[in-house]
Amino acid sequence: MTELAREAASGLDAGSGGGQAMLDRLVALLDLEKIEENIFRGVSPAHSPVRVFGGQVAGQALVAAGRTVPEERRVHSLHAYFIRGGDPSVPIVYEVDRIRDGRSFTTRRVVAIQHGKAIFSLSASFQKDEPGIEHAEEMPDVPRPDSLPTLMERAEGYFGRIGHHDRPRPIDLRYVNDPPWVTRDSGDRPARNQVWMRADGVLPDQQLLHVCVLTYASDMTLLDSVLARHGVYWDLDKVLGASLDHALWFHRPFRADEWFLYDSASPTASGARGLATGRFFAEDGTLIATVVQEGLLRIV
Repeated sequence: MTELAREAASGLDAGSGGGQAMLDRLVALLDLEKIEENIFRGVSPAHSPVRVFGGQVAGQALVAAGRTVPEERRVHSLHAYFIRGGDPSVPIVYEVDRIRDGRSFTTRRVVAIQHGKAIFSLSASFQKDEPGIEHAEEMPDVPRPDSLPTLMERAEGYFGRIGHHDRPRPIDLRYVNDPPWVTRDSGDRPARNQVWMRADGVLPDQQLLHVCVLTYASDMTLLDSVLARHGVYWDLDKVLGASLDHALWFHRPFRADEWFLYDSASPTASGARGLATGRFFAEDGTLIATVVQEGLLRIV
């Protein structure tokens, strides 16, 4: 295990400080160890939940893919399946398959392996910069992030009931409207969720790293838009959930250590599965990415 990986494994947990120190540990977590050509190894935080956080394995897999692609080609989309729950107590091996190296596009497939079995698969496409037609949806009219309370301030009084919100995080997250654990007890239950996010510190000037941090953050709060519609919430109700698949499209360059609005909604839920879509807007209103995820959601 590398020194960076050892630091990440021991530090990115509930006992760590927040802000830049926490963000530096996330960066270290994403700095995979190369153990052979097209083969990389990553670790999980020492104090992790029962399963590896989906955003972590997605971010690490994208790092593995990006390490085999020229820097001038930017990732523009990824499609992933969560196959098995990851074991946070052992390293994850990422095997990269160099599917295609074309004149404009590069395609990579990554399989994450633990205990000899695939736990996650990802396909990612990279493209060299090209001019072309351009348009984008406008950002919703919402309060600015600096006018909103932090996640811990929002959750004050709920600690012990939704204890995972009192942990330091590498992502500064601020709800635009009442969070789902508040609307759960009211009659207003829109299948929509809006939060401002940013990396809680300063990131190095590596575009792939910023994309991987946004990928990490994209698995946070997305399925909340499904649960909010039905007045249930993690830890407060008997909800069993897991990400099933995840797709991201990156439209324009951005910095993940600057504010972006995560506007998510749920168009449907059925068969113990819920679908959620999300749009990411930079603070100046630029649409930077789009996400779609289906999750397993069992109310027991």
